[in-house]
Amino acid sequence: MKGATPVHVAHQGLAAATTLHVLHPGDVALGWQGDRLQTLLGSCVAVILTDPRRTVGAMCHIVHCAAPPPHDAGNTAYASAAFARMHLLLRGCGIEPYLCEAHVYGGGNMFPGLSAPGHVGDANARWVMDALAHDGVRVLNQDLGGNAYRRLSWVVGQDMPQVTAVAV
Repeated sequence: MKGATPVHVAHQGLAAATTLHVLHPGDVALGWQGDRLQTLLGSCVAVILTDPRRTVGAMCHIVHCAAPPPHDAGNTAYASAAFARMHLLLRGCGIEPYLCEAHVYGGGNMFPGLSAPGHVGDANARWVMDALAHDGVRVLNQDLGGNAYRRLSWVVGQDMPQVTAVAV
């Protein structure tokens, strides 16, 4: 299982250091209130699950919506393994994932001149939205599809994630 490497960062004007989790493709991370989770997305999809009080949040960076091969079942680059890992991390904090709220980003078409409808980003986004609906998780915010990369950053807490789109 992969996970983002946490980096402790002292923010100007804050007394305590927070943890920065930079997620790369296939990473899953858990952060506590005040920690920052960030990633860069193309056709991949990032999901943030947070408790309604926003005291803890888990993020994954999904590369593939297909099921992982049997010899690599725990590889969190695959959506089902990433969700399983996020659920495990949240339950370890006493939070049931189905009670969480979600933010979903990515699923872009990185090769608009070459791809037909149903590109990999679209498939990733559909899988995620279907899985969240199946789990009964409320989606608070989504920014999916299009022809752009997305920079995603969220400080665990009440503020919304920050998303910047960069055209392909």
